[in-house]
Amino acid sequence: MEKGSKVRCQRIGCDAMFTEDENTEDSCTYHASGPIFHDGTKEWSCCKQRSHDFSLFLALPGCKTGKHTTEKPVIVKAAPKKPVPFVAPASTTSSKLDCSRCRQGFFCSEHGSQAKSNTTMPTSPVLPKCSTDVQEVTPPPAKKIININEPQTCRNKGCGRTFKEKDNSDDACSYHPGPAVFHDRMRGWKCCDVHVKEFDEFMEIPPCTKGWHSSDPIS
Repeated sequence: MEKGSKVRCQRIGCDAMFTEDENTEDSCTYHASGPIFHDGTKEWSCCKQRSHDFSLFLALPGCKTGKHTTEKPVIVKAAPKKPVPFVAPASTTSSKLDCSRCRQGFFCSEHGSQAKSNTTMPTSPVLPKCSTDVQEVTPPPAKKIININEPQTCRNKGCGRTFKEKDNSDDACSYHPGPAVFHDRMRGWKCCDVHVKEFDEFMEIPPCTKGWHSSDPIS
């Protein structure tokens, strides 16, 4: 690397630009191991931080510190969580429906003390809610005051770059309008229909849409 030129850190969760002169032992904050995707939840296996929203998941702060690097780390694949099978408790006595005496209406010593299975509890009638003429008025959201010279981080999916509002334009940002799709060990973007198996390959999928940088994440 040429001395003084900035390059991008390849550690997961960092993505910062740095020079060798600025690269100290604690300049990088990153995630030490790969993510786990299970039942709609995204979780970092190294620190157990989790989120259902993919944009918020990528914004979770790293749990390790060290030096920046231009070499891609080897991702430690964590085994997905296996669902715990539900085991129904074994019945100690046979059901009344399976007993020939009970079906014919005779007394049965085995089921005589059991509660009737067909007995239904009375339900209370649902009363209609009283309507009122007064409607709640939601106040408009407060306007966000932005300094056009202040550096901000773009939260659009697939971008993450630093920008200033004075340099923002309708084609300044390259991003994925989303959403991200995780299914059957495949990862991809619904917007451009590109799917891969490895997480680092998924992070390298080029954005498919141009637009304005935004410091607020696109849902």
